[in-house]
Amino acid sequence: MQGSPAPNEHETVGAYALGILDDAEATAFEAHLATCEWCAQQLDELAGMEPMMAALADLPGTGTPAIAESLTAKPSPRLSEKLVDEVAERRASKRRRNFYLVGTAAALIIGGPFAAVATTGGGGGDGDDGGRRTEATQQAVSPAESAFAAMPDRVTATDPGTQVSATVALEKKAWGTETVLELKNLKGPQKCSLIAVGKNGERETLTSWTVPDWGYGIPGATTEKAKKPLYVHGGAAFEPNQISHFEVMTFDGKRLVEVDA
Repeated sequence: MQGSPAPNEHETVGAYALGILDDAEATAFEAHLATCEWCAQQLDELAGMEPMMAALADLPGTGTPAIAESLTAKPSPRLSEKLVDEVAERRASKRRRNFYLVGTAAALIIGGPFAAVATTGGGGGDGDDGGRRTEATQQAVSPAESAFAAMPDRVTATDPGTQVSATVALEKKAWGTETVLELKNLKGPQKCSLIAVGKNGERETLTSWTVPDWGYGIPGATTEKAKKPLYVHGGAAFEPNQISHFEVMTFDGKRLVEVDA
């Protein structure tokens, strides 16, 4: 390179050539470059040197004239030293910023579920609106309810004695019949099963579950979890046309509702 040693304000040309200036710094240097013949000359000579300077900045002992002089095509030793030091410092600064960003992102990812509950959960108690909203959201996206909504073939009945209402959605499969049961006005605590009764008289248990104290689909309930119906998946070896009806039975043998197929 030619010319007298560059004053400090001109040495940004190296960082600009390496592309490590931020937008504001690059804009300011470009305004300076338009009126500075010396910087324009330096920039021409530095063109294409970013890979070499980047590699040099990663080597141990960077910033020494000896290493700078080992380059085949190089600027003056003084400017090389300044450029290497600047690259190393900029990279260290970027690594620190990236570390903080990664740490923050990790904290958000790890804390995401908690943050979502905290945002929608309010005080977090069963009786407050926030807790009810969170429970309702969780139940609304359950796989069983989603499957129930997608299955158009349904049968429904309400038992006049127990007042339990059941809707069975069913779909023919190669292995038999897939079912999703929706239950309302089901009080707890108790344990129940869904049974398919074949036209040949055979009985097959499709699924079973426990009803908590608050129940499911209870009219006038004070909490969302008690208002929401219960959705449970099941499967039968019967084909749909082989089923006579479905029964919801308690474990102690009480029939809560019967639904014709």
